[in-house]
Parts: sequence; C-alpha cells; structure tokens
Amino acid sequence: MIKTIIIDDEPLAASIVQEYLQAFPQFELVEVCQDGFQGLKAIQNHQPDLIFLDVQMPKITGFEMLELLDTPPAVIFTTAFDQYAIQAFDSKAIDYLLKPFSQTRFNQAIERFLSQSTELETGNLSQLAEKSSRLVVRVKNEIKIIPIREVSYFEADGDYIAIHSKGSKYLKKMTMKSLEEALDPNKFARVHRSFMVNLNEVTQIEPYEKESYLVKLRNAEKIPVSKAGYTRLRQVLGL
Repeated sequence: MIKTIIIDDEPLAASIVQEYLQAFPQFELVEVCQDGFQGLKAIQNHQPDLIFLDVQMPKITGFEMLELLDTPPAVIFTTAFDQYAIQAFDSKAIDYLLKPFSQTRFNQAIERFLSQSTELETGNLSQLAEKSSRLVVRVKNEIKIIPIREVSYFEADGDYIAIHSKGSKYLKKMTMKSLEEALDPNKFARVHRSFMVNLNEVTQIEPYEKESYLVKLRNAEKIPVSKAGYTRLRQVLGL
C-alpha cells in the first residue's frame, strides 16, 4: 500500500481529495490534517509515501512545513493560488493542482506520481534526467529559470551549489549528490568532488599535477579533475 496524508485547512477541499483518491485502491489514506503542525507530526508518525498539501494554512504555510522536514515525502500541492507554482516545482513537487480541480486532473497527478516512483524503483534515472531541463533559483526578490543546457559547470559551495551560466553565478541550496542523480550522465560529468561540468562545454583536457588534470571550457575557465574524475570523463567521452 502507498501511504498518503492530506494536509488542508479547508474541510471541503480535503474531502474532495479523499473522494478522488478512492479511485486508487493501492493508496492508503492514513490521516487528514488541518494545519502544517498537524501535518508535520503526522508525517513523522506515519512516514507517508505521498502527501497532498495546501499552501496557505493557519500557523505555518505548506512550504514552511516542508522546510522543517529532513527528508520530505513526495508532494502534490492542492491550492487556490497559482502564484506559488514555480516555488512548488522548485521544491520538487510531483504536481500542482489548482482548486477547483476535476477527477480527471487529479488522476493525471496520481499517474505522474506512480510513473516517477516506478522510474526510481527500477533505477532508470536517465528518464528522470530528461525532465530536469531547467533549474529555478531565487535572485533577491525574483525567480530566475536557468536552462540546464546553458550551464557551463556546477561547483559545491558549502550547503549550496554554485551554478555557472553565461558568465553569471547563482546559488541554489542542494547537494552535489542529488544534482548528479538528477542530471543526464551523458551530458554532465562529475569530474571532482566539488565540480560537475557540461560535457558540451569541454574543449580540452590537460595534465596538471601528479595524477590530476584540468578541463578547459569554452569560456576559457579551467576546472580541476581528480584521478577518479579523469577516469569517469574518459569513459563518458569514449577516450
């Protein structure tokens, strides 16, 4: 069974999700919560596979609740406000259902969840990587969307990843490991513990120090390559 929790302060909206969910007997609804704090406690108690989450709720918002979780479950947002869509997908939401939504639209969200779950279980990360065609970052009070193809390289920067694209640098809070898993390994290679490069940007590989190398990019920047990174780079480039 797929354990599910509904978190919504509107009883009618929660009941609609509950009704629509009955079309999928493989889902087990373990709790319905009316605010983020109740939702937080329920998630900790039940460890659900999927939650249906409203955005604007009493006490804390849906996004604030997610920030309090070390490993959030899969999320389908259910909200009456369309302005949070980019933020929702930036938080790796499965889908964003705008109230009022139909059973058909709800079914599409469920199928998307089931499809992604199957891909993860079978280890088919390349299919997921095809969906990672852009990154969403916050720059002061603005949201900027960066096409993956325009990224020259990624660099670990503390708890953040520095995204280098077209001469600019953007910070996004995520790990190098999660980034590596999300990107197509035929297009991006982790050449060092702290660096991942766009293979289309690589113009040259040159020796540096003992058992280490540098890759030169189209923008003339040089990125350090570890011994393991060099082996990985040769494999993916067919050298």
